Amino acid sequence: MLFRYNRCRLSAVLIFLVCFTILPLTPPALLAADPVTELNAAPPAMPDNEETRKLMEQTLSSAEIEREITRISAEQQTLEARVSVLEKQAESQKAAIAEERERAGAIVRSYYMGDRDGLLTAVLSAKSIGRLLALYDYYEIVIGRDRDILSQYEKEYKKLKTTLAAAQRSSQELAELKTALEEQKARVTALNAEIEGGIQGSSDPESMSALLEEFTKYWENIGIHEVRTYFKALSSAMKNLPQFVQSHDGMLTRKGMTYNLALKEADLNEFLVAQNSLFKDFAFHFNDNEITATGKSGGLSLTLTGHYTIQNDPVNALMFHVDEVVFNGLKLPDTTRKALEEDFDLGFYPEKIISFLRATDVSSAAGVLHVKLALSF
Repeated sequence: MLFRYNRCRLSAVLIFLVCFTILPLTPPALLAADPVTELNAAPPAMPDNEETRKLMEQTLSSAEIEREITRISAEQQTLEARVSVLEKQAESQKAAIAEERERAGAIVRSYYMGDRDGLLTAVLSAKSIGRLLALYDYYEIVIGRDRDILSQYEKEYKKLKTTLAAAQRSSQELAELKTALEEQKARVTALNAEIEGGIQGSSDPESMSALLEEFTKYWENIGIHEVRTYFKALSSAMKNLPQFVQSHDGMLTRKGMTYNLALKEADLNEFLVAQNSLFKDFAFHFNDNEITATGKSGGLSLTLTGHYTIQNDPVNALMFHVDEVVFNGLKLPDTTRKALEEDFDLGFYPEKIISFLRATDVSSAAGVLHVKLALSF
């Protein structure tokens, strides 16, 4: 009886230990949460103090320039590898056509010196049709072989020139990248020194340093991804804008051989909301040759300022240029603006409305974007 009781107690203890080992101590809901999101769900409070705001803006710029340095460094490594491959290809091609060059040179010299004239004379002086045909066949073989050698040399020479030109372009790009990298490194070093001076000059350096660190983490973990989300959504929506213009009577009018597109900001904003609910609290405004877009979502705010220009090469288009991006009241650096402009196409392509239309002029005023278009056949 006692043995059975002890055995039961031992079994209960073992079951408890197994459960303790296997089951998590943390509630499942917390395990499912993204720790970064949990810690950085709300942006740091934006201070009213102008000096602190300036430090936060500089810190944001420093973080973005560091990103640019990383991008340039990676691109530099790719280009260095490409230059190396192209240079090896060029050396290999040079060696391969050395013999071809000698053979081609000998053929050119033979024609210049008249060495082939005797063969042609022999053909023309043949005494019989049979000998004429035999000599002519031989002449065709010799001349055909000469032509093949010269053609092969020309083909290999052009291939070598193409490789050398590509290597030269890549080397030039590499040199420009190295210069850009050095400039950005010097820029971030100076900026960090300025930030450090601002921190030490504040009333509470430790708290200021903690605030800037918190803001940097928030930007890198959430901020930049939110900004890119808006740009990605805009880029996707703009691809469907030509169909929207086509489906709205009176938006595109014709006068003789020219067309005029008058896109009201209210129509554009309606179109954007229909494309993506993200734009419910986002609106475009057409001012005097300046376009602004503002949006807010929870604790995030974004203001975008830019303008359109006409591009004709490689295709005719209205290209949007990002002049300024303000995130939560802080201006983003030029490196971020350039990256956003390069990564996301916010352009408008008239040929997608009608294939033979091309934009010739663009302007904006009083809530309307005006585009002049001409026929192009």
